[in-house]
Amino acid sequence: MNTTPEASPRPRLPEWLRRQPPNGGGLPIYNKTLNVVQANALHTVCEEARCPNLNECWASGDATFMVAGKECTRGCRFCSVQTLKAPEPPDADEPQTLAAAVERMNLAHVVITVVNRDDLPDGGAEHYRACVAAVHERCPQTTIELLGSDLGGDEAALEHLLVGSPLSVFAHNVECVERLDKHVRDPRASFERSLAILRGAKRIRPDMITKSSLMVGLGETDDEIVDAMRRLREVDVDLVTLGQYLAPGRPGERFVEVDRYVPPATFDAWADAARELGFKGVASGPLVRSSYKAGDLLRKASA
Repeated sequence: MNTTPEASPRPRLPEWLRRQPPNGGGLPIYNKTLNVVQANALHTVCEEARCPNLNECWASGDATFMVAGKECTRGCRFCSVQTLKAPEPPDADEPQTLAAAVERMNLAHVVITVVNRDDLPDGGAEHYRACVAAVHERCPQTTIELLGSDLGGDEAALEHLLVGSPLSVFAHNVECVERLDKHVRDPRASFERSLAILRGAKRIRPDMITKSSLMVGLGETDDEIVDAMRRLREVDVDLVTLGQYLAPGRPGERFVEVDRYVPPATFDAWADAARELGFKGVASGPLVRSSYKAGDLLRKASA
């Protein structure tokens, strides 16, 4: 007789977290986006991280491209991206392939996100820079946002990445409140290191907009969220996004379990607090992710 206890079922998602598949006028655009991604053998964080907004964003022609491979050298407990200690070297053709896809999709704003590449001497900075440069050369009217790694805390690599870059936005996510770092993030990541990268980015490029993101539902308190936003403002972060954490795996797997489902009214209150703290732009809601409607957020912040 099997006496192994079964994992308790995950609580039913509240109504505000349910999404519908694309239909009507959005379906052809969704299919076009899918075809561009597949034809160019590209990776998207939309797919690899199982983003709940994939249908909505792809149906509007938006996609967040993930470069430097589809395996990450870190193993954060909130993320479904596969972990490998030594992934394959970055594809030397990827910058041009990415640029061709952005051109074909006729994007006004593109988000390029990265996997951590702790196996590379520069943390991947040279490859990330090449991807940004290729997109700008081919699509000079497209604004570019890079959701970057912490580069292992290497400020020289950060300078190489940012000096002279055509980036409009440099984003790096603190992910969770500091108290939960060890429970949620890979041991090589920390709130303080993330703050240092964001501080360094603003020092290197004071003209460039910086951005960060927080997940909620991991065990934090409401006050801790406000305090985390305050600390982001202390290093001059301009844009912030807040969204509900949704465990990407089944209960009992390596992923952190959801502690609570935060109602929309609380996200609205955090948005008000963010504006009071001086952020130029904020996106706060249960299904908001760091790249959600990124172009709209940039335009509002630049108005």
